[in-house]
Amino acid sequence: MKLQFNIIWHDRVSSTNTTLRELAETMPGLPSGTVIASREQTGGRGRFDRVWVSGKDENLTFSLYLRTGIAPHRLPSAAMAAAVAVADFLECEGLQASLKWPNDVLVNGKKICGILSEVVSGGVMIGIGLNVNMDKTAHIDQPATSMRLESGKPYDRESLLLSLLERLRPPLVAWENRGFSGIRESWEARALNLGKPIRLRDGETYREGILAGFGEDGELLLQTPESTRLSIWSGELTSPPLRRHHS
Repeated sequence: MKLQFNIIWHDRVSSTNTTLRELAETMPGLPSGTVIASREQTGGRGRFDRVWVSGKDENLTFSLYLRTGIAPHRLPSAAMAAAVAVADFLECEGLQASLKWPNDVLVNGKKICGILSEVVSGGVMIGIGLNVNMDKTAHIDQPATSMRLESGKPYDRESLLLSLLERLRPPLVAWENRGFSGIRESWEARALNLGKPIRLRDGETYREGILAGFGEDGELLLQTPESTRLSIWSGELTSPPLRRHHS
């Protein structure tokens, strides 16, 4: 895959994913590497239909289109490839990053970036929301941080986007060529709770066990207390299981 980026900036959109999806549907020949970025996002959507709002000149919100014929079951790991790239980018900026399955990037245990991959006409769309100049997190529903909160300095988002896209190219090419195996080493090196007790929520269902690793397509492998290994394709890592005290 030869990946060249074409950035289209908007001053204000409801959602960069929605804008890019509409563009892909109306332009069947939309080039791979098309990027929709916005200086303000009023109704972005994350996993579990959570709303992701970004105020004017606050954060970096963009969506990237990849034209690919890759099998549908391999598409979720596209977000994992993007997460690896974001972690690389943050580390170049002096911020130590970790990865929370399936597609969150954390700094100091707090979420700094969320990623959502979706199938669109002719390929896959990867939406990325990176907290850049946010100076308070009261409107976030989980512990969160930003580049500015961590470093104490503001950033120019347009130049950041250019730098981040360059970091995106190698993991995405590796993913296109080899799927999750192309990024496995980089992902596992930063993965939170690998080999440790975890708790997973999927809707109203909770599962507990040991995070035993990741499957061929990035699915989470959960070793249950009954010594069964489950392949988990969706869900959210929550707090570790509570310790049980026996009388």
